[in-house]
Amino acid sequence: MTWSEVLELLGTGFQETAWMVGVSTLLTAIGGLLVGVLLVLTDKGGLLAAPPVNAVLGLIVNVGRSLPFIILLVAIIPFTRAVVGTTIGTDAAIVPLTVGAIPFFARIVEAALREVPGDVVSAAVAMGATRRQIVGKVLLREALPALIAGLTITVIAIIGYSAMAGTVGGGGLGDLAIRYGYQRFETEVMIATVVALVVFVQLVQMVGDVLVRRLSHR
Repeated sequence: MTWSEVLELLGTGFQETAWMVGVSTLLTAIGGLLVGVLLVLTDKGGLLAAPPVNAVLGLIVNVGRSLPFIILLVAIIPFTRAVVGTTIGTDAAIVPLTVGAIPFFARIVEAALREVPGDVVSAAVAMGATRRQIVGKVLLREALPALIAGLTITVIAIIGYSAMAGTVGGGGLGDLAIRYGYQRFETEVMIATVVALVVFVQLVQMVGDVLVRRLSHR
């Protein structure tokens, strides 16, 4: 296989991976943020204290985090088929990627919000702020640098998950590495795929670090 052919395959694989990671990250950011905020609000002493709800939600998150992604990928095949109508391809891979990443990011959100000083929240309550204002203008705003750092870690994890999705025909760079680098012993394809994944991760980390530094010095 010539390097021009390798580059063509690499370009297609990178586009598929970027699509999977981009959509999964957006859905994970929304879902994980909601779950993480609920974990904090429903905890004992929280603004919406409901220990039973918190316990059930925490259990669901812990179960989601405890499953290895490759097992989750297979376990939710019926759900994936129900959502997108197929279990093969990049669109199908987005479903398990999102399901696997939301619990991971939710715990990061929870930890970041718990780091917000209690006196800041107390001051907002004393000034008559509503729950929505406390969440949006106090908790999330104060924790924003930590949330961005956590999302960066999550995106990198999703990139790793997307590579594993290639083992079941999920498309992207992982699928390219399996079909050409492993099954056909095309060493140059495997090397190119590894380099592409490393560059992708480095770019994500650099962007995340820049955003965190800017937000931390606002």
